[in-house]
Amino acid sequence: MDDCAYLWYYICATEFFRPVHPEPMMNPSKAIRTALAEALVHNYPFAGRLKEMLAGWLAVDCTAQGVVFVEAHADVLLEDFGQPPLPPYPCVEELLCEVNEHTPVVGNPLVYIQVLISY
Repeated sequence: MDDCAYLWYYICATEFFRPVHPEPMMNPSKAIRTALAEALVHNYPFAGRLKEMLAGWLAVDCTAQGVVFVEAHADVLLEDFGQPPLPPYPCVEELLCEVNEHTPVVGNPLVYIQVLISY
């Protein structure tokens, strides 16, 4: 990892999901937040921060500072992103939180998750 400069920055991935069942379901944000909390118990380094060591090596500092979780709402439909949704997505800059591939990971949360609920 230390020799791969691209891993010192965030990698953005966008995933789209449709409800499996048409009936009302559990709030997807709550379900993902609950699963994330349970996953972090066993994968606690993800709740830490990267720090730069001597000679430019990276290490995970298990600070338990947590990850960033954002719930957002938008007046947009999945169909607005194309069928199937393929990048580049229209108006994606307006939909996602302010982390991009130029934000350095060192000293910042390792994981940013945003759940966008459309209506």
